[in-house]
Amino acid sequence: MSGNVLTTQALSVEMGAGEPWPSDVALYQTYEVEQILLPDNAATLAVQAFLHMAGLDFVVEMRSNAESMSPSGRLPFIKAGAFVISEMDPIVAFVNTKGISLTESLDRGQKADMRAYMSLVNNVMGNAELYMTWIDQLTLAEVTTPRYSSVYPWPLDLILTWQKKRQVVKKLSALGWSNKSLEDVYGEVETCCRALSERLDSSKYFFGTKPTELDALVFGHLFTILTTPLPDNRLKAIVQQFDNLVRLCEHVERDFFEKLNSSDSDNGNFVQLP
Repeated sequence: MSGNVLTTQALSVEMGAGEPWPSDVALYQTYEVEQILLPDNAATLAVQAFLHMAGLDFVVEMRSNAESMSPSGRLPFIKAGAFVISEMDPIVAFVNTKGISLTESLDRGQKADMRAYMSLVNNVMGNAELYMTWIDQLTLAEVTTPRYSSVYPWPLDLILTWQKKRQVVKKLSALGWSNKSLEDVYGEVETCCRALSERLDSSKYFFGTKPTELDALVFGHLFTILTTPLPDNRLKAIVQQFDNLVRLCEHVERDFFEKLNSSDSDNGNFVQLP
């Protein structure tokens, strides 16, 4: 995010402090069936999981141009009354200003631990998903290009897809990811999953019996990998090696999505684990 966007979102968080959670909150994303891509789906599911864990009501609004509507150009974003906030960390901060927190029972060391693991997930899983989506040629040709361009007319579909690819490659290059091989990426993901698995151990959630935003973030990434068909499904196979991480996804799915999915809720479509 640019400095101006960060400042704007910080002001939104500050200005919204003390006010109750609005009754008309909407979460914006691209269309699930024909358009959304692996990284955006993971980020969107993570935020949805967090809001469900916090017991907050919202509706999902799907727009083909949701990305350009977002103040940071990234998904998802929420509209809460007069405030528009994008991406998970600012949304968590906004929720915290309402006196709602999933980490109030954690001590300072545990909170630092949680933030470190969230950084690991964002830096590894997030970049791996971008790599698979925009650099892996097979996925780019068979999945990314058809889905990303599906909502735009010719020749806009070609232009916008090319612009997005250039933007992502530039970002991954700056982070040292663009020159990695596919095997390097799979190795990074496996190392990350092993670290998460060791931290989770036999607990239901990362910090005991109650979930935090770390659980929501991990769920968003891993559930998306487990349920998104790709030409090469080795990412899914890597995640499936870690039984406790799969169980974490099952717990979050059951506790915070299945109950809502079985009711007349407007909280979006939800693909269950096979």
